[in-house]
Amino acid sequence: MVECVKFDLKAWSEPLHIALCGVSNARTIRNFRRAAERLRGRPVPPPLIASTLLVPGYVDSREVEQMASFIASVDAEIPYSLLAFHPTCFMEDLPYTSGRHAEECREAALAAGLKRVKIGNIHVLGPDY
Repeated sequence: MVECVKFDLKAWSEPLHIALCGVSNARTIRNFRRAAERLRGRPVPPPLIASTLLVPGYVDSREVEQMASFIASVDAEIPYSLLAFHPTCFMEDLPYTSGRHAEECREAALAAGLKRVKIGNIHVLGPDY
């Protein structure tokens, strides 16, 4: 039995998604919508959750607002986690996600209509930039 399906939604903007991942986000967006339609009717545990990594300089509150608007258009009750970024591997030159950046993104997601938004990886949050 599947407990829950987690989608890691990197970016709403297709060019940004391609820059971050090397591929279009069209299939991910389509599959997210399909999964939401098929997994309704069970609120606990939530059958579908979404998350976005807050990469400084790339994924800002505007990007999150667009992603959150899409998620809310599917179902405003889908839980959405905004994850703090930790510089590693190919992006070692970027800072940690700041607390201010994370809070601005959380507010944008709530303003877009989502009801269940949280900031994850709070132990990774860095100083404001």
